[in-house]
This record gives sequence, C-alpha cells and structure tokens, in this order.
Amino acid sequence: MARRAGYKRYTRSTAGNILFFFFLAVAGIFCTLPLIYSVCTAFKPLDELLVFPPRFFVQRPTLENFLQIPALLETLRVPLERYLLNSVFISVVSTVLHIIAASMAAFAFSKSRVKGRTVIFLIIQFSLLYNSTTLGLPQYLIFSGLGMIDTFWVYILPAIPSSMGAFLMKQYMDASIPDTLLDAARIDGAGVFRMYAQLAMPMCKPAWMTLILFSFQSMWSVVPGGTIFKEELKTLPYALSSIAQGGIARAGSAMAATVALMIPTIIVYFVTQSNVMETMSTSGMKD
Repeated sequence: MARRAGYKRYTRSTAGNILFFFFLAVAGIFCTLPLIYSVCTAFKPLDELLVFPPRFFVQRPTLENFLQIPALLETLRVPLERYLLNSVFISVVSTVLHIIAASMAAFAFSKSRVKGRTVIFLIIQFSLLYNSTTLGLPQYLIFSGLGMIDTFWVYILPAIPSSMGAFLMKQYMDASIPDTLLDAARIDGAGVFRMYAQLAMPMCKPAWMTLILFSFQSMWSVVPGGTIFKEELKTLPYALSSIAQGGIARAGSAMAATVALMIPTIIVYFVTQSNVMETMSTSGMKD
C-alpha cells in the first residue's frame, strides 16, 4: 500500500538507541545488586564480615558459612528434613491447585456466556487492592471456625483463589484464544471441560507457566503466622530464620541460608522465563 502523502515515520536515532540501552543496562545492574551482595556475603569469612566500612565483594571466599548450617540447626526440635518436606509439599500442592482454579475461572470469564460475568470480574479486579495483611484477621476467624488451625490447610487454602491469577489468565485467553476455534469445537460435540483441557490450557501454556513462577515463589518463602503452632508443621524459611538470631557472628551463615533458599526459585525461573516474557507481552494486548 502506498504511503500517504505527508506521512512521516519517526524512529530513534543511533544515539537514542545507545542511550536507551545504557539506561536499561544501568537499571538492570541496579536491580541485581542485592542478589550479588547476598551471594558475596554468603562466601565471606567472619573477619571480612566485621570489616568497617563493609566491602561489597568477597576477597577470600569460603564455604564455611554453608558448612555451618547443619550444626547451627542441630538444636531444632524437629529434623531439618521435616521442614524441607513441609515447604516442598505446601509449594507444590498450592501451586497446582492455584493453576487449576485460576485457569478455570479465567476460562469462564473469558469464553462463557454466563450473565453477570463482567460485573463479577470487575469485583475481582477491585479485590486486587487488598493485601494479605488486610485479610489476616478474617482468615483467622474463618480457619478457627472451621477447625483448621494447626493444619496444612491454613497454608494451602488462601493460595488457591487468586485475583491476580484469574486476571492474568483471562487477559491472555482474550488475546490468544479466538472464539471461532471454540465455536468449531462446540459444533464437533466438545463439551466445556474438553474445550478447557484440550484447547484452552495448551494454548495458554505461557500464562500458567508464569503463574507457576509467581505461586511457587510466594509459597516457597511462606512462614507460619498466628495459625500454626505445632513445630512439625512449620516451614523451611522459619527454621533457617533462627540462624539470623545469633547476631553478627552468624551473619555469614544467615546469608548462606538465604542464598540456599533462592536456589529452587531461581531454577523455576530459568524453566519458565521464556513463557513469562511472552505472557507479559501478550496479556496486555487485545484485538
């Protein structure tokens, strides 16, 4: 098609591209500084931890901080393996149930013809304004009334419904799943659950892979609040947090424990990173 008369296309100059790239590089480096500092501190010997002014990078790296973690946790009433299994169980089960609930809700909001779904989805969007602190007291009263105090349900149940998960999945389904495809499947005799399982979920893989990252990261770092009192039901972050209570002498081991807790989340990120970028670039667009 011929270009319209008087139409002028504006593009960034080479200098503008260099400046833009430089700005992004500086912002990226700045965001990674806490992670780099944590890793460096985890490998610092005690004499470098006590140096003033503190040094950013480690000069004589050592594994002593990591090797001291089992000895520092010997006084725990419950074996360390139990805390680890609790965190793995809670993270995996909560993530799976969260993905199922969020994707089914999003499919209903995006592709169903239920009356009032727009109003209900608007209410869900407003619920994004509430944080976990606001919901703490109502959740405690509910769990207490249902007799769920000191059970794994106080970890899992709040993680299943998610306004953010439903919103993200719906936006992605709106942009990536054409209604004509579902109409064709409906003509061929496919039911709602078959369309959800065999069409929607495979096509929305980037979206639910993104939710896996967010949900797993959130649940892996969860610590018991005022609803868990039994030691055998507490999580790994709670057990490792006891190391930091030893003061500056245990600062290296505390940071080593923090770095160790990062490893599963980093692995999940590397598995899902391409899907995360695709979801973020797609879910905001709508035909």
